[in-house]
Amino acid sequence: MATANQRRLLGRIGFYTGMVSFLGFILFPLFIMLMTSFKVTKEAISRTPTIMPQEWTLQHYIDIFNPDIFPFLEYFKNSMTTSVIASVISVFIGILGAYALSRLKFKGRVTINTSFYTVYMFSGVLLVVPLFKIISAMGIYDTLTALVVTMVVQTLPTAIFMLKSYFDTIPDEIEEAAMMDGLNRFQIIFYITVPLAVSGIISVFVYCFMVAWNDFLFASIFLSSSDNFTLPVGLNALFSTPDYIWGRMMAVSIITALPVVLMYAFSERFIKGGATAGGVKG
Repeated sequence: MATANQRRLLGRIGFYTGMVSFLGFILFPLFIMLMTSFKVTKEAISRTPTIMPQEWTLQHYIDIFNPDIFPFLEYFKNSMTTSVIASVISVFIGILGAYALSRLKFKGRVTINTSFYTVYMFSGVLLVVPLFKIISAMGIYDTLTALVVTMVVQTLPTAIFMLKSYFDTIPDEIEEAAMMDGLNRFQIIFYITVPLAVSGIISVFVYCFMVAWNDFLFASIFLSSSDNFTLPVGLNALFSTPDYIWGRMMAVSIITALPVVLMYAFSERFIKGGATAGGVKG
C-alpha cells in the first residue's frame, strides 16, 4: 500500500497535470491565433491546416499599422481615451457613492444596497433604447462622449458595489481618530480611506477599463463615423472590406488584447503592494 507521502505526491502530480491540461485547453485558441498571424495568406486558408507556420511573415503586423489598410493608431487612441476617461469617472464617483453607503446613515440606504444585486439580473441590451434616447436628446450621438457616458452607466453600479465591500473592511476607529484630529469627511475619504483601499480601487479601475475596452455592442450603436470607431468596432468593420485577410485579422486581435493583459500584469503588483501596505497600517 502507498504511504501517506506517496499519496500526497500522487495527488500533487494529478493536480498539476490537470491544471496544465486545463490551461493548455484554454490557451490553445490563443496560440492558434498567434501562429495564424505569422502565416502567409496562402497557408492560413490552406485546406491542409498547419499549427506552426511553414513560412513565417511579419507582413500582417506591418499592414495593420498602414492607415490605408487599417487605421490602428486612430482606433487605438479612441479606445484608450474612452476607456481611461470612463474608468476614472466611474472610480471617482464610485468612491464617493461607496463611502456614503458604507459609512453614512440615511433613509433608504439598505434599499439602495439591496438594489445593486438587481443589476446582475438584467442584460445590458435593455439599456440600449433608453440610452439612445438620452444621448440623442443631449446631441452627443456619434461622439466619444456618448460612449464615455454609456460606459460609466455600465460600470458604475458594479464599481460602487465592489468599493463598498472594500470600505466595509476598514475599521471605523481609524476614521473616528481622524475626525478627532480635525479632518472632515472629504479629507478622511482621500487621506485615509482611499490609501487603505488602494488595492480595491485598482481592481475596480482595471474592471472598468476592461469593460470599456472590450465593448462592442454600445460602440457599434452609438458610433457611426469611422473616425470615432474603437478597436472592437474597427476590427468588425475590417471583416467587410477587401483588406480582410485571416492573418491580418489575427494580428489585429492579438494587438487589441495586449493592453488589457499588460494592465492586469502591472496592476497585480500594485494590488499586492497595496494590500501589504494596508495590512501594516492597520
